Amino acid sequence: MRGPIIFSVFFAIFSSSSLLIPSPLFPGNVICLLLKVIDHTQGALLSAAVNGIFYGLIAWGVFKLSLRLVERSYMEKEKS
Repeated sequence: MRGPIIFSVFFAIFSSSSLLIPSPLFPGNVICLLLKVIDHTQGALLSAAVNGIFYGLIAWGVFKLSLRLVERSYMEKEKS
């Protein structure tokens, strides 16, 4: 249940930072170039959404992996 919360928080952080920072962030700017988005407003919103999803999924994955490692080490300590 904590995974979707982590994703939502990081989605909000990276989406808002993509809108507020004037320099383009990867991978949102690449998607806009590949789709040939001409309108600046649409490009900024698309880039923010892609960046939020991309970095939100990365944060969720890192959280999930680290949680597994902590649980595994805790279980090994209990066995010994």
